[in-house]
Amino acid sequence: MSTKLAIAQSALPAMMSFDSDKVRAEFPILSRQVNGKPLVYLDSAASSQRPRCVLRAVEHYESSLHANVHRGVHTLSQWATEAYESARDTVRRFLHARSSREIVFTRGTTEAINLVAQSWGRSNLAPGDEILITYLEHHANIVPWQMICAATGARLRAAPVLRDGALDLEAFSEMLGERTRLVAVAHVSNALGTILPVREIARLAHARGVPVLLDGAQAVAHQRVDVQELDCDFYAFSGHKIYGPTGIGVLYARESLLTAMPPWQGGGDMILSVSIEASTYNELPWKFEAGTPNISGAIGLAAALDYVESLGREAIVAHEQELLGLTTDALSALPGLQLIGTAPQKVAVVSFTMDGVHPHDIGTILDSEGIAIRTGHHCAMPIIEYFGLAATARASFGCYNNANDVERLIAGLTKVREMFA
Repeated sequence: MSTKLAIAQSALPAMMSFDSDKVRAEFPILSRQVNGKPLVYLDSAASSQRPRCVLRAVEHYESSLHANVHRGVHTLSQWATEAYESARDTVRRFLHARSSREIVFTRGTTEAINLVAQSWGRSNLAPGDEILITYLEHHANIVPWQMICAATGARLRAAPVLRDGALDLEAFSEMLGERTRLVAVAHVSNALGTILPVREIARLAHARGVPVLLDGAQAVAHQRVDVQELDCDFYAFSGHKIYGPTGIGVLYARESLLTAMPPWQGGGDMILSVSIEASTYNELPWKFEAGTPNISGAIGLAAALDYVESLGREAIVAHEQELLGLTTDALSALPGLQLIGTAPQKVAVVSFTMDGVHPHDIGTILDSEGIAIRTGHHCAMPIIEYFGLAATARASFGCYNNANDVERLIAGLTKVREMFA
């Protein structure tokens, strides 16, 4: 272990109040071995692991409650409906939304953003209008807007970033213009971990009467999210980024906006009555939930949010920030390694490159040591290309990681360096 790493590890008194070993024990997959080595999972930004309480909640629904929701008069259907709608209210409390009518279940962040693009966008955009994003966006917050721009004649613009990976807020403010109709930005960059100044972004946009959509996929697991405090108009996130199941996500939107928006998809539970000539749509939020929903996913998501609350969101933030500092110091001490994205405000995501070694080779060698990281462009090609790169290696942390994971990562990278020396 490097001296710098040892010094950093010795400066972790705040982590003692967060029992990472106890937390880790709640995630069964973390007890297994990969390639004959104990698993070190550092790919939570792609998909987090799930604690037992989430696995049990899904199993309980599947084995004891399963039936279709909202339509049935029989007992199982009523039980399933109660569990599903209870999950919606759990999400409302977690986000501090005003009403459960503002919570729409989707398949994930991507579908939530596409819903806004296809429903709100088609109703509100005209030729020459502008949508303002940033270079920090995930493809899921770029491509839907490109598609709706192509359909409506609107224009997509992207605000630049600074060399440390922080948003150039001055340039962003200058790009807000008379034709701006929507601001859609990441709350946290998945590629760099940068926390965007979303409250200030909302203030600037609302001063011009422009609504704001936040891609919260990378934020909800790493900091407290209060949609009323953020003063955003739309907020989207995915269950599998916050210790929940895949295939479930959430769109929060102000009730007034959802009321005015037309449905995006038709059929199933989004209707009240149907004739050959016309249909009457359901009330909020079901107007936007066509077909049979992911019932077990919603129930599992609620269990995940309750789990995060039980740990304490502030405690999780403090723990992960300690790990971020420890990792940043240790990586900075490795010869030939460059950190990509060093904004002052970050979550526990670290992207890096190593001289003479392709990121895929880094990932492959680390995998042989039982260490899971992500390599590539991270579905965020514009920001990776902004740094003149084709790919980076990315280590991303969750509540279950600890200082030993950092030590294993540094040992693995030292081996990579020795193999390519």
